[in-house]
Amino acid sequence: MEKILLRNIDAPDSQTLEGYRACGGYRALEKVLREMTPEKLIDEVKASGLRGRGGAGFPTGMKWSFVPKDNPKPKYVVCNADESEPGTFKDRLLIEKDPHAIVEGTIIAAYAIRSHTSFIYIRGEMFYGAQVLQRALDEAAGAGYLGKNVLGSGYDIDLILHRGAGAYICGEETGLLSSLEGGKGWPKIKPPFPATHGLFGCPTVVNNVETLAALPWIITEGAARYAAIGTEKSKGTKLFCVSGHVKKPGVYEVDMGYPFKKFLEEDCGGMANGRKLKGVIPGGASMPVLRADELDGITMDYESFQAAGTLLGSGGVIVMDESTCMVRAAWNLSRFFAHESCGQCSPCREGCHWIEKILNRVEHGAGKPGDLEKILSVSGNIGGNTICPFGDAASWPPAAFIKKYRGEFDEHIAAGKCTIH
Repeated sequence: MEKILLRNIDAPDSQTLEGYRACGGYRALEKVLREMTPEKLIDEVKASGLRGRGGAGFPTGMKWSFVPKDNPKPKYVVCNADESEPGTFKDRLLIEKDPHAIVEGTIIAAYAIRSHTSFIYIRGEMFYGAQVLQRALDEAAGAGYLGKNVLGSGYDIDLILHRGAGAYICGEETGLLSSLEGGKGWPKIKPPFPATHGLFGCPTVVNNVETLAALPWIITEGAARYAAIGTEKSKGTKLFCVSGHVKKPGVYEVDMGYPFKKFLEEDCGGMANGRKLKGVIPGGASMPVLRADELDGITMDYESFQAAGTLLGSGGVIVMDESTCMVRAAWNLSRFFAHESCGQCSPCREGCHWIEKILNRVEHGAGKPGDLEKILSVSGNIGGNTICPFGDAASWPPAAFIKKYRGEFDEHIAAGKCTIH
């Protein structure tokens, strides 16, 4: 499988402008400014089939095309580098090892929608990553890739790095924009969508780090070559972050449509410690878990994961072997979501803590008959009833764990203790 997103990370001085140029860096931007109008650029990205890699999987070129051309207000591109999903660390690798690919991709996206001021919003805990990105921005500006009259093209672009304060909710695009404006990281009701009413009420595109980092390769090598990789509806490659009970955890770049079991057994080296596979969360902590016996025939793309009852999400693959207590796993995840709820919507604000308290009780031997039904009921009342998808993200995992491993939960309640350890 050809490396697109990870092609530079092992190159000498990959963080620096000199190292990036040695790998062909900024040739895509030169091509765009020399040969392409914004309309032609959007058509090229549409033709590539690139879909947003932040979790939603919305077609990137189509998202750009929603920005009104005749709106006199400023237009903004915001690179979402607020990677906060448990089990996900792909963006951090790109930020720390190949920052100029993100910078170049963001400039290309800004040119596509005629933006002259854009932002990279990075999670506050990524202090080192912010330093690396700021150095890359300074180098790019010094070399004429940012600022006035970029490469003599007449195009002006300023790109500003903004550090968040470490809130999971700011990974949601409208919550991110609220934070970037200086307010609470509270999501907003859609419609209107950011493409028409985004940052400071102006047309805005929010794209994930991985999405933007793919653009230089697509422009240099051509949309047709990118579209030839993957499946009919899921084009190109995708980064997957693997953690848990496998021999070779890490970040992998995989062609869309690659067999999931083959990926775990061969690429990731199979299960560690000689134990059997029990379950996998395939797309980050907010996605429903899959049992080991549900993995046959699943391929690594949007459609296959959805057909299996889960989602590709951010590509955070969490692998659990037979020693894992699924009650404890569900409780641990519920603690995260209860803590990270912004509190704006009552179903999420109240429901997440309710679920966490019940799972805490079950895990520590005080579970009662009816507890599991109550969790499922609360979960059902959160999903689809909140302003942003956080409610779904918080409600899916506990419901899936209970449905997939019901016997283990029942045993916890009956025995008054964990029956796994």
